Amino acid sequence: MTREEILSKVDHTLLKPEATWQQIKQLCDEAMENHTASICINSCYVKPAAEYLAGRVPVCTVVGFPLGAMSTEAKLFETEQALKDGASEVDMVIHIGDVKAGQYDRVEQEIRALKKVCKEHVLKVIIETCLLTQEEKEKMCQVVCDAGADYIKTSTGFSSGGATFEDIELFARCCAGRCKIKAAGGIRTRENMERFLQLGADRLGTSSAIKILET
Repeated sequence: MTREEILSKVDHTLLKPEATWQQIKQLCDEAMENHTASICINSCYVKPAAEYLAGRVPVCTVVGFPLGAMSTEAKLFETEQALKDGASEVDMVIHIGDVKAGQYDRVEQEIRALKKVCKEHVLKVIIETCLLTQEEKEKMCQVVCDAGADYIKTSTGFSSGGATFEDIELFARCCAGRCKIKAAGGIRTRENMERFLQLGADRLGTSSAIKILET
């Protein structure tokens, strides 16, 4: 794959809590120069970033991040505000405790509620694969697809593990084209990026893709 082909699949990401506006602005500049799929940032920076980018690169933000252990109402409010501020894409974190309790109906209802608010905007669902069993991951593929989300996403990058080749293979098999796939967390080499895309990922969440591909 060419550098340009890879970067067109990258959500150029900066989610560190200590990130400043100057760093976000630099992220925007890099995204515009390299034609990434989007920038992915915390919601406090969505409005100034959307104004600065002026439609040249989509703005993606995170909701219920990074734990997912918020009320659905809080996630809905956060989503509505982010869209109002100019976000085009939303990456939400599921309530992992509900998955562990086998309350998949509650998880599906929450995803449906957020997708209803997102409407035509892209909704990606982070299931935090490192915390789930194989059975739970397979079940979540079904839940995310049934709820009408646009993407299933592996990880926040803030837990005990990130994307693995095995999880992308599982997603591709279990989702079977019903929703797209985003690999995120711990992607640090060109070889890994190419492999994730070959296995079926449609997006890559990484803060270092541009730097990696310059070497």
